Amino acid sequence: MTRMNSRPRALKGRGALSNPPGRFDAQQVTAVDDGWYLEEEPDSIATTLEPDKARGIITTNDSPDVGFDQSINPYRGCSTGCPFCFARPTHAYLGLSPGLDFETRLFYKADAARVLEAELSRPGYVCKPIMLGINTDAYQPDERRMRVTRSILEVLERARHPVSILSKHSLVLRDLDLLTSLARDNLVSVALTVITLDDDLKRKLEPRAASPAARVRTLAALAAAGVPCGVMVAPVIPAITDHEMERILEVCAAAGARWAGYVLLRLPYEVKDLFREWLAGHYPDRAAHVFSLIREMRGGRDNDPRFGSRMRGTGPYALLLRNRFRLACQRLNLDPMTRGALDTTLFRPPGPAGAQLRLGL
Repeated sequence: MTRMNSRPRALKGRGALSNPPGRFDAQQVTAVDDGWYLEEEPDSIATTLEPDKARGIITTNDSPDVGFDQSINPYRGCSTGCPFCFARPTHAYLGLSPGLDFETRLFYKADAARVLEAELSRPGYVCKPIMLGINTDAYQPDERRMRVTRSILEVLERARHPVSILSKHSLVLRDLDLLTSLARDNLVSVALTVITLDDDLKRKLEPRAASPAARVRTLAALAAAGVPCGVMVAPVIPAITDHEMERILEVCAAAGARWAGYVLLRLPYEVKDLFREWLAGHYPDRAAHVFSLIREMRGGRDNDPRFGSRMRGTGPYALLLRNRFRLACQRLNLDPMTRGALDTTLFRPPGPAGAQLRLGL
């Protein structure tokens, strides 16, 4: 598969500046100006969605760095457009670019509710909390009309199955009826990711995410409705966002967040080049300094994939971040990622919506 690489430039509503080939592409095509007519490049790229008819929908995880065993990603790709997203390299498995393709060529899980019902109804299924939205944001803009996440939550609510949600979008409030039902039985927790409180920086880092103020209001609305909620300061980008850590925690704690977590910027595979390109385009004056700090916390490399260190980093600067986070959480009475265990004892295998419940005799 070949792909034309255009000159890197910012497109309206997009985070990546280019569309480089994936690491599995056998061929590459480079654009060359030979003096002939060149079509005018567009200012934006529309999002396309195609059905993804996967046979299964629940993904298992055995990483010691994350606090869940099962997850569901309603979409492949994410139009939120964060240039630093660690999930971008997954698009290479589809023969697509981790660059602009990842945020413009999306796939949605067709028949998500039906497939989930079948998986939860298997005789050997063991109920464990499901994390909703890891390699994609379950509430990205196209969810408003696609409603895939909504259909998944409807099944989980009917089955009384515990679920945790991580998002950057206020659209999560659309499903407040389901969330409050789950919250009454300790079956749900919601975390909002807040990387910055600066609107201008947010537009560059997360072009199609909710504004920082909207995310704080979302936390307040969840807390007021009795839905346990927290904040993830992620990713922390040295010399770009790290100075905001304490302020973010203060604002979110005041809104009603009960816990907090943070993750250091990760740059696996193609992401390191995409983020370097983004820095050169938006912050050329400090790009070298940012990467020097990243390498200091990553053992001299752009990325450290080792379990135990990939989320927090190592060295003096990483230790400083950990101490700052710990002290801020203590001052604000935020539990660092200790949300409390969700209840798994109420689970009942679901039938199709509207089906007669089993009598349990």
